[in-house]
Amino acid sequence: MKIPIGHIKKNAGNAPFRFDEQVDVSELETMNNDIREIGPVHVHGRADEQGNDIVFTFSIEGNMVLPCARTLVNVPYPFAIDALEIFSESPYNDEDAENEIHPIEGEVLDLTPLIKENILLEVPYRVFSDDEEVISQAPFEGEGWEFISEDNQEKKTDPRMKKLESLLKDEEE
Repeated sequence: MKIPIGHIKKNAGNAPFRFDEQVDVSELETMNNDIREIGPVHVHGRADEQGNDIVFTFSIEGNMVLPCARTLVNVPYPFAIDALEIFSESPYNDEDAENEIHPIEGEVLDLTPLIKENILLEVPYRVFSDDEEVISQAPFEGEGWEFISEDNQEKKTDPRMKKLESLLKDEEE
């Protein structure tokens, strides 16, 4: 999503520059992350000129497909992200590097990398499928492991602790 600086400055004194576009971020699928599929995202917002700075306030909305943490099936995950990005023409950007202020280079600002970065920062740690059929077909035990829910948890004694348990029973009597 490229925006010419001239468009932003054209009516800067009267009204902010508004934008509303669909942005292709399918490149995120090929990166090493959990996003299996992502369609074009809807980006809308405004750009305000404030002195030497251009402040972008925008929202990113879309859907991505992530793996279920239990079963690894595809889980659709809708998202809406509010973002704020600042670009500066000021030559004194060294101290602003910590504040995440981006230098303006050229006559066109490209928001696509920042949109992708904001999406990657909002990917949840894990998601779970609500589909009962998928959950019922998921394996609940395997080689060396077993799934025990809190509802079905039985009080099983570790065989290594049997001797200790018998000592505790003797003390109670």
